[in-house]
Amino acid sequence: MARIRIPSTIVILFVMVQTGFLLFMYARYSSFMPQSEEKPSQVHILILSSWRSGSSFVGQLFSQHPSVFYLMEPAWHVWVTMYQNSAKVLHMAVRDLVRSVFLCDMSVFDAYMPWKRNLSDLFQWAVSRALCSAPACDSFQRTDITSEMACKTLCGRYPFSKVEEACKTYSHVVIKEVRFFDLKVLYPLLTDPSLNLKIIHLVRDPRAVVKSREQSVKALARDNGIVLSTNGTKVEDGKYKVMQEICRSHVQIYETATLKPPNFLKDRYLMIRFEDLVKDPLSEISEMYKFADLSLTPTLKSWIYNITHGQGPGKKREAFKITSRDAVSVSQAWRNVLSFQKIKKIQEVCKGAINMLGYQLVDSEKEQRDLSLDLVLPRRQNQFSWSSFNPKH
Repeated sequence: MARIRIPSTIVILFVMVQTGFLLFMYARYSSFMPQSEEKPSQVHILILSSWRSGSSFVGQLFSQHPSVFYLMEPAWHVWVTMYQNSAKVLHMAVRDLVRSVFLCDMSVFDAYMPWKRNLSDLFQWAVSRALCSAPACDSFQRTDITSEMACKTLCGRYPFSKVEEACKTYSHVVIKEVRFFDLKVLYPLLTDPSLNLKIIHLVRDPRAVVKSREQSVKALARDNGIVLSTNGTKVEDGKYKVMQEICRSHVQIYETATLKPPNFLKDRYLMIRFEDLVKDPLSEISEMYKFADLSLTPTLKSWIYNITHGQGPGKKREAFKITSRDAVSVSQAWRNVLSFQKIKKIQEVCKGAINMLGYQLVDSEKEQRDLSLDLVLPRRQNQFSWSSFNPKH
C-alpha cells in the first residue's frame, strides 16, 4: 500500500491553523460565560477586635448605615455551645459560621439555637438596625437611627427566618467579632471567590482595655476560660494572662497583614486605633467608610457627633451599651483609675503590642497622671502602615 508523505511544514501549518481556530472559538464562547473573577455583588466587612476595645461602638457606626446588614459577634453561639474547647480549636467552627452569615445562609445557626426561634434568640440582635427595620421588622425604616431598647420592645417576636430574608436585601454585610486570634485562620475566607471580604482591625491601648475589662469581670469569665483552655472553667484574669494572649494576637494579626503579606490581602486590611477614632471621629469614620465603599450621610454625621460628645465617662452598668459619652475622656480614664503597679504589670505582658501599635510606655506614676503628655504616638510618624499593603516593608 502506497504511503503519502506530507511535508513537515504543512503539518506544522495545519496544527497552527487548527490551534488558532480553537482559541478563537474558546474566546468567543467565553465571552458569553459568566466571569469567575468578578466580585460578588455584596461587600463583606469583618470588624476584627478584642473585648472592651470599642468594637461595639465601631459596630454601631456600620449598623446604623442604611446600606448595611450588621451582626454583633454571632460566634458567641459557638463559644456558648462548645465552651469546654479552646479558642484555637473553635477557630474553624467560628470561621465556618462567619462565612455562612456573610453569604446570608442562616441555617448555620441550627446547631447552636433552639429549633423554633425568633429574632430575639440571636445574640445581641437588637443592636442591629437591619433587624429592627424592614423587612426584618415593620416598626422602623432603614434610614432611621434605632435604639436597642425600642427594638427589643417592638421587634423581638418576629420569626428568625427574617434574618436571612433581610440579609439578602443589603449591599453590605458587616460582622463584628472578638473571637479570632490569628489572621491566617481567615485566609480561606479572603481567597473565597464567593466573598468580597475586607478586614478592619480595631485596636486599643491595652491599659485602657484592662480598665474597661475590670467593669465586666464576671461577664468575661467564661470567655477567659476558653482563651486559656481551662476545659470550661471560668477565669477572672487577675494575672493578665488573657490580656497577654489578646496582645499577642494583635501583634500576630498586624504583623501578618503588613510584613510581607500575601497578595490577596492587598487593599483588604485596615488598622484603626480607638484613640484616633474618638479624637477625630468624622475623619476616621470617613476613612473606614471609604475602605468599605460606603458614604457618610448627614443623619449619620449628626448621630456620630451626639454619641461622641456626651457629658459623662459612662457608667458601669453601661459597659456593654452604646450611650452618649465624652469619648475622649473615656479613652483616657485608665490614667486616673488604675494604680501604677497595675500599669507596670500590664506593660510587662503587653510591651510588644504597646510599642507596635503606637502607644507610649510610662515610667512613673507622674507620667501616668500627666494628661498633657500624649501617650498615643502620631500614626504617620510611627513605624507601621495603616493600609493593607506597604511596599516599604
